[in-house]
Amino acid sequence: MDTTARFRAAVDARDGSALEDLFTEDVRFYSPVKFTPFEGKPMVLGLFGVLLRTFEDFRYVGALDGTAETGGHDAPSAVLVFRATVNGKQIHGIDLLQFDDDGRIAEFTVMVRPLSAVQALSEAVLAGLVADGLVPAPGR
Repeated sequence: MDTTARFRAAVDARDGSALEDLFTEDVRFYSPVKFTPFEGKPMVLGLFGVLLRTFEDFRYVGALDGTAETGGHDAPSAVLVFRATVNGKQIHGIDLLQFDDDGRIAEFTVMVRPLSAVQALSEAVLAGLVADGLVPAPGR
């Protein structure tokens, strides 16, 4: 089973521990609500713990494979199309996975729409990150 299939299976099962071997140590996660990426496997795994709890009715509805430029070169990549709900807001989005030479996820980019869903997702994820001690509460 390739990395994309293993990733999808872990997300479908809501099994955060199954994600651990899929990421590089220096993985970067680009969020739709934060300019700079979340960096490093511990932070990204913590973020996925929050995401797996936050999304309701999460399901992948499509997939595309190819390449995308990263770090000045083309890398094997996959795009997973998803639908979900967060705090009553319907979300339509994509996960862009970019792989290193060993087939592990080196970059992960999420794009979602519409704006009201981005706002609901931002608030819910921030609350989860604060609750899990991964980021300080706003204003601190």
